[in-house]
Amino acid sequence: MKVALGKISSIQMGYSFRFGLEYMNRGEIAVIQMKNLAEDQVDCVNLLRIEMTQLKAHHLVQPGDLMFRSRGQVSTSAILITDPGPAVVAAPLLRIRADQNLVLPEYLNWYINQSPAQAFFESRARGSTQKIIGKEALESLEVDLPSLERQRTIAELAALAQEEQRLMRRLSELGGLHIAKLLIKMAQENEAVNGVIGK
Repeated sequence: MKVALGKISSIQMGYSFRFGLEYMNRGEIAVIQMKNLAEDQVDCVNLLRIEMTQLKAHHLVQPGDLMFRSRGQVSTSAILITDPGPAVVAAPLLRIRADQNLVLPEYLNWYINQSPAQAFFESRARGSTQKIIGKEALESLEVDLPSLERQRTIAELAALAQEEQRLMRRLSELGGLHIAKLLIKMAQENEAVNGVIGK
């Protein structure tokens, strides 16, 4: 069964700041920006914290929210796993809050980042120099909606596959470092031989 994203989630534009964040007073409200999105998760380690006096409750994010990249070369989402405390999402990001009675955030995050959804965004993108996905286009995305149990299974398998890829990349990096060390050692031994020959 396919259901429009707008019927199984609420989508809100990111907060538009009147001034550059770098010029605002430091405070207790964390700001999630495009640069804080790491692949499919939000990295909360280095969130900028500012002072906001006119903040309303509906601006605040919560764990399970998805942050959608509405501008740029990629139109993917990242899920907020850890609780950053009081935090808002900055424009041009869009915040997606799943109706968890119908769809799991982890499944929805996975689905948005897959090829069918990406092809849809490509067909609905505006702009010639910078791709833009509007809120209306995002709301109209048709999402395959299996049972919650199957959604959970898919999300768990996808997470395991991603972890496997991460470990394989790390193993490849470590293998490369090991080989480089061996080659350097060989080169240094060669220098020692040349030193003896030079005498």
